[in-house]
Amino acid sequence: MAKFKGAIVVDKEKCKGCGICMSICPTKTIGMSKEVNGKGYNFAIMVNEESCTGCASCGRICPDGVITVYRAKED
Repeated sequence: MAKFKGAIVVDKEKCKGCGICMSICPTKTIGMSKEVNGKGYNFAIMVNEESCTGCASCGRICPDGVITVYRAKED
């Protein structure tokens, strides 16, 4: 069975830091940054990059559509 490696890109200026993506992530890849964006919100970041499979659950659940998910086959 092929393994997949994933990555997410969050538009940090549009993220409200609601945390829904963190709660839905099956691999606990997402956390909240200690930094804040221009609106004063902590934003989502990848905290466990090696565990992301690119399942896209976070991108689908994000109410603001600020998460882009990338997925590639591992060799």
